[in-house]
Amino acid sequence: MKLFIVLVSGILFGLGLSYGQMIDPNKVINFLDITGTWDPSLAFVMGGALVVNIVAFHFTSKRKRPLIAGETFRKPSKQDIDKPLLIGAALFGIGWGIAGYCPGPMFASVSFAGSSVWLIIVAYSVGTLVTKLVIKYINNQKIKTDIA
Repeated sequence: MKLFIVLVSGILFGLGLSYGQMIDPNKVINFLDITGTWDPSLAFVMGGALVVNIVAFHFTSKRKRPLIAGETFRKPSKQDIDKPLLIGAALFGIGWGIAGYCPGPMFASVSFAGSSVWLIIVAYSVGTLVTKLVIKYINNQKIKTDIA
């Protein structure tokens, strides 16, 4: 039953991204181009998603445990705005602006897009892997300096 709920959730997510045209890189780039050919329609898609999420969160947060994923709700323990968050947000924004894809729509567009989306997925995967390795290296260097 849990897998069925996950499957339905994924289908709804993909349908929403497709129907809201968030998987069209040109639509996204025009949304981000506020000084040129700005297209504000994606703001309504994101706003609608936010409203649905706020309502769902209100009811979900009253539950003692999640319906499908684990025994407890995992809430972020870190709430401060720090340097890694700001740098990551900036890099994400730059990548989104250049490619016109963010991760969800990028994977949703695999079903119909050409070879360019596969190149973006490979680049995304390499970027994620490199970031993971750099963070591991930095943390190891901090541990070595703390010991010394």
